[in-house]
Amino acid sequence: MSTWANLGLQDSASPLMEQLIFFHDHALLILVMITVLVGYLMFMLFFNSYINRFLLHGQLIEMIWTILPAIILLFIAFPSLRLLYLLDEINEPSVTLKSIGHQWYWSYEYSDFNDIEFDSYMIPTNELENDGFRLLDVDNRIVLPMNSQIRILVTAADVIHSWTIPALGVKVDGTPGRLNQTNFFMNRPGLFYGQCSEICGANHSFMPIVIESVPVNYFIKWISKNMN
Repeated sequence: MSTWANLGLQDSASPLMEQLIFFHDHALLILVMITVLVGYLMFMLFFNSYINRFLLHGQLIEMIWTILPAIILLFIAFPSLRLLYLLDEINEPSVTLKSIGHQWYWSYEYSDFNDIEFDSYMIPTNELENDGFRLLDVDNRIVLPMNSQIRILVTAADVIHSWTIPALGVKVDGTPGRLNQTNFFMNRPGLFYGQCSEICGANHSFMPIVIESVPVNYFIKWISKNMN
């Protein structure tokens, strides 16, 4: 989760988020290079005393400043397209989770295990434990196995919601009457926090999401306990 004075992205917990961070750094480097070049040219114009009274056109320089930006855009477009296809790829999921957005809570169903479904509400501040996170902790966490391909199906019961976990690089809109899907792969254990990032009403920011990533044997024990 984000911490105080955290100006960058959260530490990744999935291969997809790692790729998103790499692309962010790649695009940022290109932006810095462009900013430095344009800033240098503008700065030097203030101190340029050369004047050419007979200069009416310059086809060469116009060709350069038309073709060069197009080439730079290709260096951004190709990695971006690769990443878009990676984010949409579903690779034989081990577990399927269905998430249904309500005002102001989430409902979850483990589609592979018919008996497991629950609602997940934000814990009010006055009921929060000393080590809890205000506006982020929930009464029922999602428990999922690490090092496993997870598919999530997202929809909504009333208005548009958005199921978002920054550390996993996942953001899926939940639209009433439609079923959206995506996948993620958690490569380390831990607690991963998220929120509804859609403007779905006055309390949309009070729809937190908490995923508990656990080893597979712990997940099997949790499933067995909740199916009885």
